[in-house]
Amino acid sequence: MEQKRFSRQLVAAVRSRYGIQDAVIPLHAPSFGVRDREAVLEAIDSGFVSSVGRHVDDFEAAVASFTGAGFAVATVNGTAALHVALLLGGVHPGDEVITQTITFVATCNAIHYTGARPLFVDIDRDTLSLSPESLSLFLDAHAEIRDDGLCWNRDTNRVIRACLPMHTCGHPARIDRIAAVCERWHLVLIEDAAESLGSLYLGRHTGTFGRLGAVSFNGNKIITTGGGGMILTDDEHLARRAKHLTTTAKQPHPFLFLHDEVGFNYRLPALNAALGCAQMLKLEGDLEQKRALAEDYAAWFAETDYPFIREPAGARSNYWLNAFLTHDRKERDDILEETNALGVMTRPLWTPMHRLAPFAHCPCGDLTNSDWIEARLVKLPSSVPVHGH
Repeated sequence: MEQKRFSRQLVAAVRSRYGIQDAVIPLHAPSFGVRDREAVLEAIDSGFVSSVGRHVDDFEAAVASFTGAGFAVATVNGTAALHVALLLGGVHPGDEVITQTITFVATCNAIHYTGARPLFVDIDRDTLSLSPESLSLFLDAHAEIRDDGLCWNRDTNRVIRACLPMHTCGHPARIDRIAAVCERWHLVLIEDAAESLGSLYLGRHTGTFGRLGAVSFNGNKIITTGGGGMILTDDEHLARRAKHLTTTAKQPHPFLFLHDEVGFNYRLPALNAALGCAQMLKLEGDLEQKRALAEDYAAWFAETDYPFIREPAGARSNYWLNAFLTHDRKERDDILEETNALGVMTRPLWTPMHRLAPFAHCPCGDLTNSDWIEARLVKLPSSVPVHGH
C-alpha cells in the first residue's frame, strides 16, 4: 500500500510540474516554435533540402562552437555517427571494442557494423556510465600489449582496438580517467555522447575527450533535427575523412560520378540541418530549464525513501532524462506499471546488452553494478516544461 501511495504521489508531482492534469505526459517530447518553422520553410524555399547547401555547414559550425570541438560532421543519425567514428578509429573485423552493457542498442549495433564485437565491462553507480576502475581491472586481468604495440585479449586472442563509453542519461562518465587507461593500454577512445549534448566534465564538453565522439539529435533528445547525428573530433584529417565517407566517398568533379572507395549515404539533409540551426538557438535556455526541473525533482525526492540520480562530482549534466532508484526489481516494475497506467510515462533502463540475443555471446567482465542499477532505476518525464508550476 505504501508503494502504491508513492506511485500516486509521484504522478501528482509530475503532473503539477507540467501543468497537465489529463493528457499523457511523455518521457521526453521535442519542443518547436515559430523560429523552427521559419527555418524549415526557408530551407524548402531555397531548394537545397538534401545534403548540400549552407544549412548543413551552419549547423556543423554551431555544434562545433558550442561543444568546443575542432570539427563537427553532420550525419543522418547518431548510429551513423558512431559507425563512421569507429571506422575512422581503426576498428577492423574481428576486433573487440570495450563498452558498457548499460546502453542503448545502437552503441553495440555500430560496433557490429564494423565486423568487431563488444566486450562489456561494468559501470559506476553514481555516473551510470563505464567505470575506469572496472576498465583497468579487466585489462590487467585479461589483456597484454604485444610486440606489435596492440592490446590483445589473452582469453580470445583478439585485438582490443577501442573503448566506447556512453554518457548515460546525459550524466558524464569519469572520462578523464577512462582516457588515461586507454592511453596506457593503446586503445582508441571514442565517446558515445548521444545523450549528453550540453553536459560538461571538468569544464569540458562530453564527446571531446576521445579521438572522436558522436552526438544524436533524435526526436527525443535535448534538441532535435527529427533524425540526425554529429561526429566530433579535433583531428582535421579525420574530419575530412568523415565528410568524405558520409557522402558516398564521392570525389569533387563538375559532372562525373567518381567514388574512390566504399562510402556511406550518411550525410544529414539540409532540411534537418535547418531545423537544427534553429534548435541550437534555444539550447542554452533549455539546459537551464532542465537543470531547474532536476533540482525541483531532487527536492521532492528528498522527502521520500527513493534516491534521485544527481550529476556526478566534477560534472555539469544536461539532465537529459531524470531518474530515481527503487529498492528492488519488483518495486521498480510495480511503479512502472502504476505510473504508466495513470498516464505518466516512466521507463526502466534498457535491457543490458549482454542479455540480448545478438550480443549474448560477447565476452564480459564482472557486471555487478550494471545488474544492480538496471534492476532499480526508473526514468521520469524530462521534457522542458512549457507551463512551469
